[in-house]
Amino acid sequence: MANLTQMEIERQITDGMAAGGKSYQFDEAHDPTKPVNYWFQDSFEGETLFVIFYSQACRWSRCVGCNLPSVSSKHRVSFKSIMAQVDHLFNQPEILQRLRTIKKVIISNNGSILDEATFSTTALIYLIAKLNIHLPNMALLSVETRPEYVDMTELVILSRAIAEGETATELEIAIGFESFDSRIRNGVFKKGLELSRFEDLCGMLATYKFRLTCYFMQKPVPMSDEDAVADIRAAIDYLSAAASRFGIKITMYLNPTYVARGTTLERLLQLGQFSPPFLKDVARAALHAEGKNVRVFIGLSDEGLAAPQGSFIRPGDEEKVRCLESFNRSQDFQHLHAAIALA
Repeated sequence: MANLTQMEIERQITDGMAAGGKSYQFDEAHDPTKPVNYWFQDSFEGETLFVIFYSQACRWSRCVGCNLPSVSSKHRVSFKSIMAQVDHLFNQPEILQRLRTIKKVIISNNGSILDEATFSTTALIYLIAKLNIHLPNMALLSVETRPEYVDMTELVILSRAIAEGETATELEIAIGFESFDSRIRNGVFKKGLELSRFEDLCGMLATYKFRLTCYFMQKPVPMSDEDAVADIRAAIDYLSAAASRFGIKITMYLNPTYVARGTTLERLLQLGQFSPPFLKDVARAALHAEGKNVRVFIGLSDEGLAAPQGSFIRPGDEEKVRCLESFNRSQDFQHLHAAIALA
């Protein structure tokens, strides 16, 4: 991090917020010894524990539709506090009951776990030790980060560490891609991700056969529903080709866009100039992965951060949600056909 001072890091965060037109505040009242949130998912990779740690906010912070930093701190959160969050996790009854059934763990801080300026390396190593001790059947560890913080030396050390558990455990890097259309991704959404950087990352991961998950948002900015479906289909084609070219496993984590509080999208929703995607269109987009060299998991949580009337789940969508959840568990595309057929 080039010996940045805390003042400089905090300035990067606030400058990013300003560039993205954000109006939210940070959560400085959060107990720093407890994670922001955690939940369980049923996926084709088995029972999954998804953990959001409380840390200093994402230094990029300018992605237009994102208010995830609002549940973080503007200030440094110490390694001792993050280690206490790890201890807190493994004191939770619902986690203790599932220690032997958890197959995958996704770790996030709503920014970049691999950015040592905002997430302690000491705490990360401590976390992996605790995962090895407590989760005997963990087969996959997924680490959320922006690509610029990926350091191969660090990844090799992490992969060696997780290999010391009772079960052979693969390492996966998870990055935000959001939109395939570069004009939307970088010009409108302000993601700051070029395809050349992404392909460099694929090449790095291929050396050790590390896995890759790419987060996409269906309809991240005002656009027609058909254009949103077309963007995801183009992304599926690209990721499938990249998986074959680099010889790595790639998963698309497809998030229907919810309207996040304190963002430009909330103002556009109030003006009637934006509406979240429909679940039927999400199913139509994901269906394009049938027969392709990429798997799709459909995110169905807004983490409690959606503005009023800003969720992609509408009244009457319960059966569609069940179909998409069944697809997530099985990768059986018949469940997507079933969701599309519903009124």
